[in-house]
Amino acid sequence: MVLLQISEPGEVASTQGARRIALGIDLGTTNSLVAHFDGNEIHVLEDDAGRAALPSVVYYGAEKTAVGYGAEDFSLTEPANTVASAKRLLGRAREEFSDDPYVTLTSEGALAYATAAGEKTPVEVSSAILSALRCRAEHRLTGTIAGAVITVPAYFDDAQRQATRQAAELAGIKVLRLLNEPTAAAVAYGLDADAEEASLLAVYDLGGGTFDISILRMREGLFEVLATGGDSALGGDDFDRAITDFWLSELGLSEPSAIQRRSLLGLARRAKETLSTEQTVTVSARELDIACDELHLSRETFEGLVAALIDRTLRACQVALADAGVASVDRVVLVGGSTRMPRVRAAVAECFGREPLCTLDPDQVVAMGAAKQADVLVGNRGEGEALLLDVIPLSLGLETYGGLVEKIVERNSTIPVARAQEFTTARDGQTGLVVHVLQGERERVEDCRSLARFELTGIPPMVAGAARIEVTFRVDADGILEVSAVEQLTGARSEVVVKPAFGLDETQITEMLKASYEFAAEDMTARQLTEARVEGEALLAGLEAAMAQDADLLLADETQQFLSDMQALQEVLVSDDPQTIREMTERLGRASEEFAARRMDRSIQRALTGVSVNTLDVDQR
Repeated sequence: MVLLQISEPGEVASTQGARRIALGIDLGTTNSLVAHFDGNEIHVLEDDAGRAALPSVVYYGAEKTAVGYGAEDFSLTEPANTVASAKRLLGRAREEFSDDPYVTLTSEGALAYATAAGEKTPVEVSSAILSALRCRAEHRLTGTIAGAVITVPAYFDDAQRQATRQAAELAGIKVLRLLNEPTAAAVAYGLDADAEEASLLAVYDLGGGTFDISILRMREGLFEVLATGGDSALGGDDFDRAITDFWLSELGLSEPSAIQRRSLLGLARRAKETLSTEQTVTVSARELDIACDELHLSRETFEGLVAALIDRTLRACQVALADAGVASVDRVVLVGGSTRMPRVRAAVAECFGREPLCTLDPDQVVAMGAAKQADVLVGNRGEGEALLLDVIPLSLGLETYGGLVEKIVERNSTIPVARAQEFTTARDGQTGLVVHVLQGERERVEDCRSLARFELTGIPPMVAGAARIEVTFRVDADGILEVSAVEQLTGARSEVVVKPAFGLDETQITEMLKASYEFAAEDMTARQLTEARVEGEALLAGLEAAMAQDADLLLADETQQFLSDMQALQEVLVSDDPQTIREMTERLGRASEEFAARRMDRSIQRALTGVSVNTLDVDQR
């Protein structure tokens, strides 16, 4: 296996002299953090009030802009001007327009938030958060910041990664690399471990809005991600809603106001956090204007409310293990504030058969791992520090004749990766083609997600199947896709890099994976049927062209038999029986072999007409 070259091209790693300053940034949906590794210790950088987390919230007023805690103050009074969870919309396309009442479309068709300061895209919002983290780092550290590693969810696709990179560049941050969040956590925990023998690691990441599970192999300082999975519609916010719904039911409030629900969610979050260390909790509800001054909740009741949610994460863990082809792991790492819950930790221990590692702050561990890798990437790498190999979450391929998908890069392939495959033309005289790039696990184009289309022209006019077109897929270390097509005879070339306009959210990726398992048998049957039809249609088209050109080589009864057999194949092509179609195609193909031989003889005779024997280059040996 080829290892990833982790230094920037053209940079020489130096182990002497002053250390270069690099940052690890966890750009989170709910909170964001920035960390720095000084060579001995990782420091999660705090603000002037001693707070490490920066709420991922931005307020855009008519006369002022605020980020973080200052922006949260406006969430109740000016919700339309207060943007939260913008990360969810990064890389989203206009076709994936959110039902958020404060989200609109710009004149260019991009998603944006309508605020008093004008339209603000998710990239701009994320850039404001990253700018605040950069300013915090510049205030806390002495020296020039060389760059940063920014973490992204394991399920972020090409467009979402591109949008993250754009946000960082807009914030004036040089992106050293985009790193999967579970992989960053593994770095924070695994770099100091004894890795002489190969070991398997599970990273269980239960954040505020999503759940991710990754299975990694570590050996001799190398992390290789074997499989990723999760549930993009599950996180700590769902636990808060479970408590809120329980309290609303207890209070008999079937139609609470927006302020009541939002305030209850805040109280629910505090109760959840308290129940991680206490058996019961009581919170004041006087400001809610309800017929109750206090709300109560026990840990036992809370665990009953969220038992089904925890079970969903465990099912995703089992799927990830199966995808990785392993039955067990050697270690388990916990990431995300929701993993502080005793019930979550017990469930994870039971699922994997071992106690999880939780010595590092689960809210900070991702930023800490990113800081470690950032330090390596700017040339401060010391002996024994880890290299990383990530994987792509969904297969990449292109459309072939008949509306089928030919997978070029399989799901869970290690990145960076390059794969090439040769294709040809489907029709005589074809001088161009459209390359349709797709992502997904299904067999038919309509069941996969379209990434891009581009044209290749300049193909020499030849008979169908004679052209040689090499299509190459390249996925870099950030998960960014580039596709190129080259016609081998002329060197004609065309390529495309997937742009952020083709975004895909985590829910859709998860659903695509589920559908690939659910419809596997149906998809394979459909593929076999389509391939059989394509083969039959190609034979009919070839015979029709041959008979139009050389019909005189057939006797009358032969012509009649051919026409009869061709009609029979034409009729069976509309059926849904691939076996019958193949049998009829093979029968007609065998029947046409003599006709093909006669045509070949005629072609040779035409080629030799008027040519002297003495001019032929004959091997005399």
